[in-house]
Amino acid sequence: MTYTLVNQGWRWLGTAFSFFIFGLGGIFIPIIVVPVLYSLPGSKQQREQRTQKVIHYAFRFYIGMMRVLGVLSYQISGIEKLQNAKLILANHPSLIDVIFLIALVPNANCVVKSKLLRNPFIRGPVKAAGYIINDNPEEVIAAAAVAFAKGHALILFPEGTRTTPLEPLHFKRGAANISVRAMADITPVIIDCHPATLTKDDRWYQVPAQKVHFQIHVKDPIQIEAYLQKSIIPSKQVRLLTSDLEAYFNKERIQHE
Repeated sequence: MTYTLVNQGWRWLGTAFSFFIFGLGGIFIPIIVVPVLYSLPGSKQQREQRTQKVIHYAFRFYIGMMRVLGVLSYQISGIEKLQNAKLILANHPSLIDVIFLIALVPNANCVVKSKLLRNPFIRGPVKAAGYIINDNPEEVIAAAAVAFAKGHALILFPEGTRTTPLEPLHFKRGAANISVRAMADITPVIIDCHPATLTKDDRWYQVPAQKVHFQIHVKDPIQIEAYLQKSIIPSKQVRLLTSDLEAYFNKERIQHE
């Protein structure tokens, strides 16, 4: 009992320190790193690539730091399938899922909420990395096609919010819309987090009694050619793909729990 309490107390301190470092990075990157990257010669696309790599390596360091501190552990399978991925879809059990995925994908692009641009510490890196703002669905699809043409891999959570533990996944149509309209095959990623942590209802200081373990499974690509038949109108293509993706992720999620 004493060991458990001491271990949980240490992980609480490690979690607090991790959030502090994340906040520190949120100040350091936009104030120092982004201006330096913008001062280097090159095109807008080259600046975006540099910024994406900086964020990628920063998140790799961050995940590694949390593992060394004993805050969490993780296991990744199928990472090689991310090498040529275009549209990466994942379930979303925890606040730090996107950190894991960007840490695995050096050319990652994301769709971010427009309200994040009101944050002065986030606005600079988001714009410098060329991340897509979700103001308008049509503009998001067009921006996704441009991102694919630049060689970016786009990370999306089809639920649109964090997963509610023990409940089935329910997908919005945005991810399927991008896949169909931009003709992008899908690389699915199943994330299992046990015990549950940093869900929609959790606060950072609510540290589980056991160390959190993440299992990240990168699955075989889903080809969308079958959904692009000319005899099926685009809206139905999107509905069919959304339904099939939802069924696929729910099945895979149960198998990996």
